[in-house]
Amino acid sequence: MSQLFAVRMDVALPPDMDPAARADLLAREKAYSQEWQRSGHWKNIWRCVGEYANLSIFEVEDNEQLHQILWGLPLFPYMTMTVTPLAGHPSDVHLG
Repeated sequence: MSQLFAVRMDVALPPDMDPAARADLLAREKAYSQEWQRSGHWKNIWRCVGEYANLSIFEVEDNEQLHQILWGLPLFPYMTMTVTPLAGHPSDVHLG
């Protein structure tokens, strides 16, 4: 049975990061995240307006799978994350 998680990711890249290294890092991040999106495990990703942050929804088998996905992010060393487990709401018209 799969589990849903909301993950807020705040990014803080060093301001003096080499532009070529930054471009490479961002390209690897995009490719990695899109691979997980195509797999169906990274269900949604939204920008947080006015911030270098996103809110994402993951559907994974367990905590370990989510942990592995997040730790694999090329931007992981530059991120602060908040992970929230989700459960269905009885008032959701899309459930049941």
